[in-house]
Amino acid sequence: MQEEINFILDTAKESMDKSVKHLENALLKIRAGKASPAMLDGVMVDYYGSLTPLNQVSNVNTPDARTLSVQPWEKAMLEPIERAIINANLGLNPQNNGELVMINVPPLTEERRKDLVKKVKAEAEDAKVGIRNARKDANDEVKKLEKDGLSEDLSKDAEDDVQKLTNQFVQKVDNEVERKEKDIMTV
Repeated sequence: MQEEINFILDTAKESMDKSVKHLENALLKIRAGKASPAMLDGVMVDYYGSLTPLNQVSNVNTPDARTLSVQPWEKAMLEPIERAIINANLGLNPQNNGELVMINVPPLTEERRKDLVKKVKAEAEDAKVGIRNARKDANDEVKKLEKDGLSEDLSKDAEDDVQKLTNQFVQKVDNEVERKEKDIMTV
């Protein structure tokens, strides 16, 4: 029975970890006033008829804290890249200089910062929902084991372990949000 309980805990931990990883990736895409290549991760470029991620047709760099440069591997891709960045609706204004696409990242207004913080909190809530779903699944599995003969004490201990795991991951989410919020609100 202990093996099954350990398996349930490992599965729950894996699932909760995925929720936190997803949150970390989502937070990378939310800009905090500083230019970051991750800001363009969601941009898809029309590469000879098929939509391709921007980072697969070019190099994306940050020459300084307020500028992104996109160096296509083929000069013919300059205009499709420029169009893709505009169409991605990121509020960025790319400039094509014939060699590469330069993007000046405008400083964030107070109102925009608050909107971004709301977005961060919404992402965090999604991550917490994922963590709570993993907790529910784990507790359901423990209840099944209890029906199959697991003692009440072991069942209670397993549920306590699941709750401890849940608290740990919720704390990770809160820490990530706090860090990102500070990052966004720092001018």
